[in-house]
Amino acid sequence: MTTEQEWAEDRKRFAAGGSDGSAGLADAGPLAREFVNLAAKLAGEASVHGVLQRVVEAARSAVQGADLVSVTLRAPGGFHTPVETDPLATELDEVQYRLDEGPCVEATRMAGLGMTYCSDLGNCPEFPRFGRAAVGMGVGSILAVGMFPHGGDAPRMGALNIYSHEVGGLDEQDREIALVLAAHASTALAATMACTAADLEAAQLREALNTRDIIGQAKGILMERRKISADEAFDLLRSASQSLNMKLTKVAQTFVERRADI
Repeated sequence: MTTEQEWAEDRKRFAAGGSDGSAGLADAGPLAREFVNLAAKLAGEASVHGVLQRVVEAARSAVQGADLVSVTLRAPGGFHTPVETDPLATELDEVQYRLDEGPCVEATRMAGLGMTYCSDLGNCPEFPRFGRAAVGMGVGSILAVGMFPHGGDAPRMGALNIYSHEVGGLDEQDREIALVLAAHASTALAATMACTAADLEAAQLREALNTRDIIGQAKGILMERRKISADEAFDLLRSASQSLNMKLTKVAQTFVERRADI
């Protein structure tokens, strides 16, 4: 069991530049092991939701001042929060979406590192309306890091959001760790989304080929039995589809399956 002192010492080593490089993983500090374990878990995740869940759990564990963690994702209709460690984090995110103000929104719009934070939400001139609302909800400080930094350009597709109940609860070391976590998330999500898109494209291609194949079979049967052309066979299938108010593919499939009865 890693003690709080060991975590604190390892965080200081991380912010200062790490070790001398001679130690193996067994000798690494708890923070280094956390990142190694996170990378291994992310590599085994096949879904976007799974990746995001791993990231918020790691942030809650690795960032000492973190009380609540969430992820913001940008969608065509606005922002949403797909994962969080506590429902209050989603409520805080949604206040920012509604006001169009706050670190988790701003982090998606910033160039460069995409990091934005407020150490005292009760005295935060950058986000006054959200700051007042957040204090009323029991939160003193917030840190958000933009994800999917396409060459450092904005807008990004989302942000990793970390909340603390305390004023000044998130320090410079927390910001360094959050940057690394956001980089892990961005890389894993990019790979997962690429795989998802490829799988979807492959599935769509298979469906298109299957559709073409079943219609081709039905046309062939009609051409052979009616002694008609391919265009005439297709017109018959299309007419049946319209008359029966049934998809052309379904009509063709039914015809092929019951060709012995017709």
